[in-house]
Amino acid sequence: MKTKVSAREGWFDANPERPRLIGSRCRSCRSYFFPQEAFACRNPSCGSSELEDVPLSATGTLWSYTDNHYQPPAPYVSPDPFVPYAIAAVELADEQMVVLGQVANGVATADLKVGMRMDLVAETLYADDATEYLVWKWTPAASSERADRSRP
Repeated sequence: MKTKVSAREGWFDANPERPRLIGSRCRSCRSYFFPQEAFACRNPSCGSSELEDVPLSATGTLWSYTDNHYQPPAPYVSPDPFVPYAIAAVELADEQMVVLGQVANGVATADLKVGMRMDLVAETLYADDATEYLVWKWTPAASSERADRSRP
């Protein structure tokens, strides 16, 4: 059995049962950031440097979407041949911030509608002999029961 890890350490808890994005929250103004911020609060009216790592909402509302037909450059690892995919901008339920991500395998742009509820899932980006490298993706909430695509 292969070990499953986040393809981008520190951005994503790759637990296939409950994947979560990892962000930062300012302890002073309570603003959220993704990806994590380690230096100072990005809120121009705050200026605090006291930040904490926090798990972000695993659900949200589809804010916008598109399809990508261009292969991203390295270090992104694409299947060969490249397979186009949908990209979603999802407003997180609790933090009210928009996070981009690929849409889960098998979900086409024709399946998406602005305003629909979305769930975060983990899927394998690539694998070697010992490890599967997972990334977060968005899937329509009604189909999230079939969401753990990281399993064989």
